Amino acid sequence: MKSKCKARIKTLEQAYDFIIEEKICLIFGSKKSDLPSLWDVVDLPDRQSGQKGWGQKVVAIWAWKNELPAQFPNEIFYGKLPGGLAALMHLPYLFETHYPAHHYPVQTCKALAQQLFQLIRAESQTTAELRRAVSPSSKISKSRIDTALVELQVSLNIVRSNAPEIKNDTWLPFFEQYHLPENSE
Repeated sequence: MKSKCKARIKTLEQAYDFIIEEKICLIFGSKKSDLPSLWDVVDLPDRQSGQKGWGQKVVAIWAWKNELPAQFPNEIFYGKLPGGLAALMHLPYLFETHYPAHHYPVQTCKALAQQLFQLIRAESQTTAELRRAVSPSSKISKSRIDTALVELQVSLNIVRSNAPEIKNDTWLPFFEQYHLPENSE
């Protein structure tokens, strides 16, 4: 269900309020989903004609997807939805609705995803470190590794670290960062 809100968000705090209100939202809109998106409600300038790089709107949204879970780790979750769509959600929604509907055991994931999970379980690692570990001679394509990482995110077996000092995507097991309430397991 797309948000009926008009573009009005200009700050991280307003984005936080939007996520709490909506419970779940995409980072960028998608024709594959009826969920509301930050893209649709952020009121910052897009890249202007002739301007290099990203516009203020993309820069803000891209930063907020990491900053919101880092600043509000007990309230905001960042992850991937089926189809690989990036989303932010309120933790109660994650625990009560999303996790029960979308988590599946790592043992049911494809072999490459299982291999990556074993490496992540042993020690949190960046995407680049994982690529080097599973394919030092680049025999396994970057695309296959990225697809396996998405599968692990969608199945709620791994998450991006919320540590504010971490700038590169660093993966750890879901339960090292999030603990389900007793009655959710």
